[in-house]
Amino acid sequence: MIKGAATNIFPWLHRLELRRDVPGYDSTRYCYSVWLRHLVTLHRSGLPTRPEVVAELGPGKTLGVGFCALLSGARKYYALDVVKDYRAQESERVFRRLVGLFKNREVIPNEAEFPDLQPKLSSYEFPQSVLPDDRLRDTLGERRLETIAHAIGSPGIHQQDGTEIGYFAPWYDARVIQNETVDLLCSQFVLEHVDDLEKTYRAMHGWLKPGGVMSHFIDFKSHGMTKDWNGHWACSDRAWDLMRGKRPYMLNREPHSVHLDLIERCGFKIICDATVKDLSGVRRESLTKRYESRLDADDLFTRGALIQAVKT
Repeated sequence: MIKGAATNIFPWLHRLELRRDVPGYDSTRYCYSVWLRHLVTLHRSGLPTRPEVVAELGPGKTLGVGFCALLSGARKYYALDVVKDYRAQESERVFRRLVGLFKNREVIPNEAEFPDLQPKLSSYEFPQSVLPDDRLRDTLGERRLETIAHAIGSPGIHQQDGTEIGYFAPWYDARVIQNETVDLLCSQFVLEHVDDLEKTYRAMHGWLKPGGVMSHFIDFKSHGMTKDWNGHWACSDRAWDLMRGKRPYMLNREPHSVHLDLIERCGFKIICDATVKDLSGVRRESLTKRYESRLDADDLFTRGALIQAVKT
């Protein structure tokens, strides 16, 4: 609450949180793990794994997940964020390190390195069946790598082979991306922060081609804002507003069932809904009236979900 109140007086304070780095955190290996987890799960769900155009919500400071998509064969990558936090020099270093990980067919970093990263996989071996040698021979060729490097240095400019990186921050207008041009839209730990979920899902529906796929891991925990992982549903709206202050985004506190309802209502068919359960935390009698009626029987114990859906 003190931090939130301070942003009412000094709105720029939230930028200090954005710039803070986590000691020992390796952005390169994290992005590599995130991308391959989504790709492996798409394959397991029987969904396409060779997108030409990829868009990502909440790419972070290095666009590393998007670079992984380009190294896996995508030609265009669009990054959409609410607050501009792109770091060009760090992104170039991350790209060079990612090239090494793909060339060496490194195993996917597992929970020993990133305990909270989802979704969990049954095997963390490099997915050779999804990214065979003949495919990587083309995507990791020297000319191809040089083209991607040029795109990183010149976002928004088409390269000779059609490669393009677009960065939009803030994106509040769905027209930043042309309708029906995206094959795959993904996010990791992002949609729990979006204030206008329906607008965002409708924008994604517009961007995707017919039959296009979206893959999102959504984290429903309180992110350390309360003692219990689901304690944010026991906070009054007034208390929560004080905690948020003038931050440009925080948790929207929407549960799993709300996302499922919006996804279907916005014109998607859900193919995969892999939930992470947690029976600890507050019980129904501790919820505020708003969430006592809003949360269904499973919501209270659903701390995360990987949702993959197809545009119908």
